[in-house]
Formats: sequence, C-alpha cells, structure tokens
Amino acid sequence: MRYRTFVVMALAAVVFVGACKKDPPPPPEPTGPTQAELDSIEAERQRVLAEEAAARAAEEAAAREAAALEAALAEARATLAERIHFDLDMAEIRPDAERVLRAKLGILRASSSVRLRIEGHCDDRGSNEYNDALGNRRAQAVVDFFTNFGLDASRFAIVSFGEDRPLVTRSDEDAWAQNRRAEFIITAGQNDINPGGTP
Repeated sequence: MRYRTFVVMALAAVVFVGACKKDPPPPPEPTGPTQAELDSIEAERQRVLAEEAAARAAEEAAAREAAALEAALAEARATLAERIHFDLDMAEIRPDAERVLRAKLGILRASSSVRLRIEGHCDDRGSNEYNDALGNRRAQAVVDFFTNFGLDASRFAIVSFGEDRPLVTRSDEDAWAQNRRAEFIITAGQNDINPGGTP
C-alpha cells in the first residue's frame, strides 16, 4: 500500500511538474543596427571613399600641372640663355642665330618684365681695341633684331668682352668659331617668365 501511494504521488508530481511547465521564451529582440542603418553606413563609407579618391586625383593633377609648368619654365630659361655665334669679323645675324633669336622673341613678348644683358665676344685674333668694338657691334646687332620686332630697347643692356672671356682656350678654327658669340644673361624678371602664354 505504501508502495502504491508512493507511485501515485510520484506520478502526480510528474503530471504536476509537466502541467506547470511554460512555453519557451520568445527569441530576444535584435539589438544590432537594422538593414536600413547598415545600408546608410555603407553609403556614407562609399561617399567618403569617393571624396578621398577625388581629392587624391586633384592633388595628383595639380602636381602634374606644377611639374609641367616647371619644365616649361626651365626650357624657357634655357632658350633665353642660349648663345648665338657669328662669322669671322662679322656682326650680322646668321640664319641659325636668327632661329635662336626668334625663339627668345616669343618668350620676351610674353614676359614683359624680363630684362637681358647681351654680351658680345670675339676670338683672339685682332687687337684688343678692335675686338672690343666688334663684340659691341655683335651685342648691338642682337638688340637691333629684338627692337625691329617691337621690343623696347630699354629691356636690354649690352657689354663687350672682346677676346677676354673665351669659351675655348685653343687657337684653332673650331675654338675661334665657338668664341665668336653673344651670350644672354637674365638680369630681371627671372621669376616672371611666361613660357608660352599671352602677356
């Protein structure tokens, strides 16, 4: 009897416990961002990346432009400094020298603040007095070339070094040909050179 009572009570307890058992709790509400918020975050990230890429591209373009301008300025300075040569005992502008002077002319027209000193040189044949005068005529011939194309003579200074400053110290035809020349020194407007634009 006792055993039966025990079994009945055990079964009743099992039934009672089973009856008291609740349904499982619902899953927790999601706590992270919604899909719309995730989409908005991604769109903002893409916008920032696009802005950064555009800024980098603009910086690179500006750097390329600055490099191109510097190269053009260096070329213009080299053109302005390029020397010309003369025939023996002559001060007339030769065709090859005229091509060089015409290249200078374009830069000088576009760069009104640039001033040049033109130096006349000779080879070592002839007297010092004669070569000084010949060097002066050579420098003046260059100024005359520029002024004939409308440039103001006040932008140019001339000096003759005669035979005193040879490029080549030998005494042969090749050396003499190199020493018969005009040199060009920028004396003002070095930083105002317009390498090819309009004045």
